[in-house]
Amino acid sequence: MRIGIVVDSACDLPSGYIERNNVILLPITVRIGDAILADHRDEEATLSFLHAHVAERGHEAETIPYSVEQIRDLFLGKLVVDYDHVFCMTLTKTRSPIHEHAVQASFAILNDYKPIRQAAGHNTPFALRVIDSQNLFSAQGVGVVEAVRMRDAGENVQKIRERLEELALHTHGYMVPPDLYYLRNRARNKGDRSVSLFSAALGTALDIKPILHCNRGETAPAGKVKGFEPAVQKLFDFTVQRIQAGLLTPTLCISYGGELSELRALPGYARLLDACEANKVEVFESVMSLTGMVNVGKGAVVVGFAAPPHKFA
Repeated sequence: MRIGIVVDSACDLPSGYIERNNVILLPITVRIGDAILADHRDEEATLSFLHAHVAERGHEAETIPYSVEQIRDLFLGKLVVDYDHVFCMTLTKTRSPIHEHAVQASFAILNDYKPIRQAAGHNTPFALRVIDSQNLFSAQGVGVVEAVRMRDAGENVQKIRERLEELALHTHGYMVPPDLYYLRNRARNKGDRSVSLFSAALGTALDIKPILHCNRGETAPAGKVKGFEPAVQKLFDFTVQRIQAGLLTPTLCISYGGELSELRALPGYARLLDACEANKVEVFESVMSLTGMVNVGKGAVVVGFAAPPHKFA
């Protein structure tokens, strides 16, 4: 069976990995004033747009996910012929409408695919499963890597589906945002009041950086540390602990809102990579998606992994 894997471009994985494994993207378009870029996971284009527009006006950005009609057209125009079963793995539905768009599109796709497949010489059924990753950015990539691994190992569709849905419940994303004012202004533009002016001003004045945690679609502070680099080192040290305790998949996804050379120079990063190598955990590091950067700010660090229940300490 030919199995396809579809993700939105907010999923942080290296562009080379996406291309080698034929992962199909649903691009998210970003508009800042008159500047527009559809995010196709092109790191050079993302960094150019970042330096030109995001740093100063990113909190004003409008992000435009694929519509129901665009998803329908992509599937009926190509994917229902190229594949027999497709897993569409989306950004958490609590933060984006793209999951709902994919679910709505799936009804039309499953109603209309038969003549298209038959014309291409395929008389077998086509199936589509939309899966909510229940997470963000690099953490969304954990399930995608597992889907690719299982597909390449020849696992059947039911086993893959069950594994991905279970894994989504135990995938954890942790983020250190560098600029609370930016986060607050961006949240206000989206109607999200979770970061108050007082907390942003206090955090900025005292140089307090939150470590945010996302699991099962819910995002909340897991800890606070004075200074950006100490907060990042705290997150890396904690991730080492989780790796040593045992992950549910041998995968660690890391994304950064800027040049990867800056990520690699952060304190604790070399130790984190050493722990991954010692425990046979594969590392996927990538430039954060443009969608991610306009939502959380330039320079944010995100790590994603699947692990048993735990507390941040």
